[in-house]
Amino acid sequence: MKSLLVVHHTPSPVTRECLEAVLKGARDPDIDGVDVKSIPALGATVPDVLAADGFLFGTSANFGYMSGALKHFFDTVYYPCLDSTRGRPFGLYVHGNNDTTGAVRSVETATTGLGWEKATQHVVVTGEPAKADLEACWELGATVAAQLST
Repeated sequence: MKSLLVVHHTPSPVTRECLEAVLKGARDPDIDGVDVKSIPALGATVPDVLAADGFLFGTSANFGYMSGALKHFFDTVYYPCLDSTRGRPFGLYVHGNNDTTGAVRSVETATTGLGWEKATQHVVVTGEPAKADLEACWELGATVAAQLST
């Protein structure tokens, strides 16, 4: 069985809604052979990353950057996982009240350094999520999980 690790920072009701939609998509009953593990960014460890076949990241956009919690996660796992996790797929969703550009860029910088492959388009939610935003989050989760199931 493949393992999908969802690492998230969910400080607000909006980021919680996004996470729940991502998890529903990743755990769709039509997707077989994928174990989805969801861990807050401050609790995710090197063994969690090494055991995962793919990743989904969720963050708020804070002061033009990813959340400090997600940054701490990348700082913690970067060197211990650098050589053994190259090529693994990842997806990303970001919520911000206005500009999310720096948050997306900062996650892309970390994942590029790790050699992880972007599995699908990032989902960016600005302000209150519309139905289409939550559907995009669901699709993100389902897409990354489905890629692992094949």
